[in-house]
Formats: sequence, C-alpha cells, structure tokens
Amino acid sequence: MAYLLLIFVSKTIEMKKLVLTLALAFAATAFGARAAEPFKGKILLVDFKEQVAERGGSGMSVSLGGISNKRTVNLLSVERAIDAAAKDSRIAMIFLKTDNYSGGPAQAEELRSAIERFRAAGKPVIAYNTSYGNGSYYLASVADKVVLNASGEGSLSGMSSTMLFYKDLIDALGIKVQLIRHGKYKSAGEPYIRNDISEANREQYARMLGSIWETFKGDIAASRELAPEAIDALVDGLALSEADTWLKAGLVDKVFTKTEMEKYLCGQFGVKEVENLKVINISDYISKSVKKGPSANKIAVVYADGSIGSGSDVDGVKLAQTIADVRADETVKAVVWRVNSPGGAVLDSDLIRKEIDELRKVKPVIASYGNYAASGGYWISSGSDRIFTDKTTLTGSIGVFGLVPVLGEAIRKNLKVNPVTIGTHEHSDMMGGMREFSPEEEAWMQDHIDTIYNKFVSLVAESRGLTREAVDDIAQGRVWTGADALGIGLADQTGTCLDAIEYAADRAGLKNYGIVYYPEIKSVSLRSMLSGKGTDEEPLVELKLPAAVAPAADAVQK
Repeated sequence: MAYLLLIFVSKTIEMKKLVLTLALAFAATAFGARAAEPFKGKILLVDFKEQVAERGGSGMSVSLGGISNKRTVNLLSVERAIDAAAKDSRIAMIFLKTDNYSGGPAQAEELRSAIERFRAAGKPVIAYNTSYGNGSYYLASVADKVVLNASGEGSLSGMSSTMLFYKDLIDALGIKVQLIRHGKYKSAGEPYIRNDISEANREQYARMLGSIWETFKGDIAASRELAPEAIDALVDGLALSEADTWLKAGLVDKVFTKTEMEKYLCGQFGVKEVENLKVINISDYISKSVKKGPSANKIAVVYADGSIGSGSDVDGVKLAQTIADVRADETVKAVVWRVNSPGGAVLDSDLIRKEIDELRKVKPVIASYGNYAASGGYWISSGSDRIFTDKTTLTGSIGVFGLVPVLGEAIRKNLKVNPVTIGTHEHSDMMGGMREFSPEEEAWMQDHIDTIYNKFVSLVAESRGLTREAVDDIAQGRVWTGADALGIGLADQTGTCLDAIEYAADRAGLKNYGIVYYPEIKSVSLRSMLSGKGTDEEPLVELKLPAAVAPAADAVQK
C-alpha cells in the first residue's frame, strides 16, 4: 500500500510539473507575454512605404509638388523573398506595416498568400499600424497578432466604385459623341453618351464589387475566427473608428503606443533597447535572398502591364518582338505570361496574341493574372495552356467598342472658329471628327465592330474549349471577377504568379531553374531628361492602380 501511495504521489508531482510546463508554454504564446526562450535572428520588415508594383524600380516623378524620386518594389520578388525567409533560419519573424498599401485587390491577395505560407512554416507575423482601411486591414489580418496604435483609427467600408458621366457637359459644349459597340455590358463609352448608369452596367458592377468583398470578408473572417456576417454587421453599423472600437470588435489583438510596441518586441528577443533588435528591410532582403538560379534552364516571366496600344505601356509591336526573342532563346524552357492589363487597342492585342500562339508551339505558356486581365488583356492571354487567376482579378470583358467625338459644332460655338473640310471622296473625312457619321458610315462602323467581336468570341471559344454560343452568353463586354470566371470557363484555377511558375516548371520537367523577367523597362530620371538620353539602365514600372476598385477599361478599335 505504501509503495502504491508513493507511486501515486510521484505521478501526481509529475502531472503537476507537466501542467505547469504546458501553462508556461501557453503563456509564452499569449500576446504580450515574453517568450519562454527569446527569439534569435532578424526581424523582416515588410513596409509598404515602398509601394509594390508588377515591376519595380526607381525613377523621377513630376507633380505639382515638384520633382521627386519614386521607388517601387517588384511584386514577385517580394513573394519570393517572403518564401525564402520562411526557410531562412536567420529570419525569426515578419513585422508587417500596411499603412501605406495602395495596390490593387489581386496584388493584396498574392501578398497575403505569401505571408500565410510564412506563418505555415511556424514563424510569427506581427502587424502594427496607425490606421486601417479595406486593403491595409485585409493584408494585416493574416498576421498572428494584429496591433493598432493607441492613437490610431480606421474603418472598413465595403467596396465601391464611382463613375462620372459627362453627357450634360458635352451637350453644353456642343460636342456630339458617336459610340459604336457590340456587347450590352461594354460600358467604357457610356459616360460620354449618358448622364446616368445603364441597368446592365449597374448589374455587372454590383456583382463585381460584391464578389471582391466576399473574398475580402471571407479571408478576414477566417483569420480572425469571426463569422462573415459579423464583418458585415461591423461595416453596416459603422462600428469601427478609434482604436478601442477595433479592439472591442475583435479585429485587433492589442492597442499599443509606439513605445509599448518596441518594449514588447525587445521582450520577445531578450534585449533591453530597440536599437539592439536586428531588422532587415524587405528591399534589402530581396537583394540578398532572391537568386537568379542556373542560366541553362530558365522560366521567363513576360509582363503585359498596363494599357495596350502603340506608344502605351504595352506596345504591341515591341512586346511581340520580345515574345519572339523569348521563343528563340533555347535556355528558356517555359513562360509565365503575367497579364495585368485592362485592355486597349485591338490591333496591338492581336499582334501580341499571334506571337503567343507561335510561342506555345515550342514552349509551355502559363498565364498568371494580376489586378486586371480584361478585354484586350483577355484577348492576348486566353490562348494560354493554363490560366491562373486571383479571386479579385477583373477579367473577361469580351466585347468591342469604337468612340468617335464630333467636335465641329463645339469649335464653332465655343471658339468662334469655322472649320471647312475638303476631301477626295465622299467618306474621306468620316474619321475627322468634324461631322457625324452618315447612316451608311455608321452601318460600316457597326459591321466592323461586329466582325471584331465575332473574332474575339471565336478565339475564346477555340482556346477555352467552349462553344461560340456559350462564350457569347458570358461575353457581351461583361467584366467578371476571377472567382466568377472559374465557374464559367474563363480561367482554370486560382493561384499566384509563384503558383504559375511552379506549374510551368512541372510542365517543362524542371527541378532546378532560374527566373528571368521580360521586357526590360527603362526608368526616366532628371539626369537622363537633361542629357537627352531619355532613359537610365534601372527598370521602372509606375504603380498605376488606385487603392479602390477602379472601372475596367475596354478594348478600343483605333
């Protein structure tokens, strides 16, 4: 009996020790508690003071405030760096600052996925900001701990988009606008011929914005362990403003002053002064961690970033030549076709599409969609071997329009100038903008638009394995989110650019490969402008998308 009692007491003591150990471990993970063992290594600072763009670099920015140097960081490089940090024993955690985030929804999706992968590797993420809005909080909400400055504020407002309609102004100036289009949802020309939104356009925007919000709301709710309906209730009830309201709503874990935040971090790393913390900025880490890889086997990431057209961000002739060069490069084994374009000119889009078709004959071409892959952006990419899209990407917009202003009367009325046109044939001046189309000319233009639309539908039907009738039913110029595009056959799967790269590598049978970027884009600096050279050697792409969801542009026949 004494022996049994001794065993019982011994086991009881061991159990108490186990309970105490578990309690201490739990306390170490609780927010604000000091780690049982101080973290060792560096803090990776991901701060959106340097805005993330499809392509990164630096160059001169001219505004009313003067001339300044503008820097952006390559989106794919940021994602690759975060993935590298997840495996890097020298990196202990991410400190996430999203105050200044102004990228589009799809970019936020991709960054959020990279941070989720970092957390899945067992490393913590702390977000600390002075204000939160839709995009900045969506990114921050993925963190293990979300902190708001004690003096901070913010709100979640849901999604909206504002369109301006110019018809009344145009009428007052005496200008007439002739819009020829195919597709009841093809709405880019509407502001010039209407003073209010059409029902078809209202329908597509309501669905588009609603779909983007569903993605944001769902991801936030999952990260914060809240019901999606609770997020909507906070938005509808205007429940969020000062820091304490965010804490009460369960959207942040702690309200800290800057000093308190620093003290907490010092405690986690076992140092007394914030100066003793080892911090590396994401830009610096990119330069140290993102390697080019072998030169013999490459995956080329080819960018179509911006509006399509001669002299535009995506020049059809120039990009077609770049694609031809990639096709001829035997070290490139597969291509990721990164499309972030709201559309543009049909001619340039078709030049690019034809080169992509030639490229596919010799190498896998995997499309990856950014914020937009609509209209011309979809024209150039729908023939890819596989299409990866983000849920909040705006895509589709399979439709065509032509917009021709008539300025003759406005010039007479406002400038008191009388234009006189002389031509060799009856229709010589039909595109001159001084008079309206005749019925015959309007019919010709409509036929031309219809022909392009039918070609667009046929290209999509053939590429996506759909009937023309099925494509026509989802076309008509309608813009879809990536989440909706999956269900109607316009895309194959959700995924980031990194997912597309991995898929391309698998298609090409590559285990070890380098990643190269095309085309090279030059920056414009004050030095180069003054010297007359026009460009420097450092790549630059301007960040063109606003934080809010903007209307998708459309393909225009010029």
